[in-house]
Amino acid sequence: MNVLITGVVGFIGSHLAERLKSLGHNVVGVDSISDYYSLELKNLNKRDLIDKGIKVERLDLSADPLKDLINGIDVVFHLAAQPGISDKTPFEAYLKNNFVATHKLIEAFKDSKNLKMFVNISTSSVYGAHATDSEDAAPKPTSYYGVTKLAAEQLVLAYQRDQSFPACSLRLFSVYGERERPEKLFPQVINSILNPEYKLKFYKGSKKHIRSYTYVGDIIDGMVLVLENLEKCNGEIFNFGTEEAITTGESLKIIEGIMGEAPNMETAPKRVGDQKETRANVSKARKILGYNPTTPPSEGLKKEVKWFKEKIWQKINLYQ
Repeated sequence: MNVLITGVVGFIGSHLAERLKSLGHNVVGVDSISDYYSLELKNLNKRDLIDKGIKVERLDLSADPLKDLINGIDVVFHLAAQPGISDKTPFEAYLKNNFVATHKLIEAFKDSKNLKMFVNISTSSVYGAHATDSEDAAPKPTSYYGVTKLAAEQLVLAYQRDQSFPACSLRLFSVYGERERPEKLFPQVINSILNPEYKLKFYKGSKKHIRSYTYVGDIIDGMVLVLENLEKCNGEIFNFGTEEAITTGESLKIIEGIMGEAPNMETAPKRVGDQKETRANVSKARKILGYNPTTPPSEGLKKEVKWFKEKIWQKINLYQ
C-alpha cells in the first residue's frame, strides 16, 4: 500500500515508517520539523529514515498547501501534533497543530478516490485524570492537549459518520522507547544518571502516579494490525497500550537497576492537568484486531537506555 505518515520524524512516526517500509509498503512522510524539541534529534531520525529509502517532506499541515499529498495514497496515519502537557506551550499552539492541522488534512483527503483509511492518532489524555475506561466511556480531559486531541478525534469521526469518510482513531497510552522526546520522563532520568550536572525536575506527587508504560514496538504492532484489518476499523476507536500498570516510582527503580545508579532529582510543584492513572483497557482491540502487547518495562527500558548511550550520550545535547 501507499502510506502517508504525518509527524514522521517524531518518536512514534519514525518507528512506524521503518516498520511499514520493512513490510513492503511504500511510505511517504511529512513533518514540520519544528523546534519544539531538539532539531538534532529530529534530523538524526530523518537521516535514518532517508537511509532506509523513506521519503520525508518538510510541511506545515496547518499552513501549507496539501493537495499534492493525496496522489495515490491509500492510508494516512496522522501522528503530527502539538504533544505533551506544558505550561510553556500556549493554547493557540495546541489548537493550531492538533485541531486546525487535522481539519486541513481531512479536507485535503475527503474527496480522494484512493483513500481506504484515515487513521487518527489520539491519546489516553482524552480520558482525563484517570484513564482506565473502555472506548465508550465519556471523555473527561484535564489539559489543553487532551481537549484539542479529543476535538480532533471527534472531527475526524464526524466526517466518517456524516460523509462516509473512512476513518478510525487510536488512543495511545504512555508510550516509551528509543527516540522518545527529550522532555519525557525516561530520557531525562537516563540523562541525569549519565550526567550528574543535570538535575531532573520531578513533579510533586508523581512517583505515586500509575502508568500503562507501553513500549513503542507494541504500539507499532497495533498499527500494523489496523492496516491489516481496515474494514473492521472503519468508524471505530481503539485503546492501544498495556493493561499491566506500574507506578512512576517503580519505573525509576527499573532504570536504576539497569544503570546501577539513581537519578539526580529535585522536586518541582505539581503539574496542572497531569494524569493520576493510566491503565489501558484493550479488550476491544484484542477482540477485534488480536492486539496483544507483550513487552515488559524491564525489557523496553533496557532498549531505551542502550539507544540513549549509543545514539545520544556525548553526541547530541538534548538539554541545552
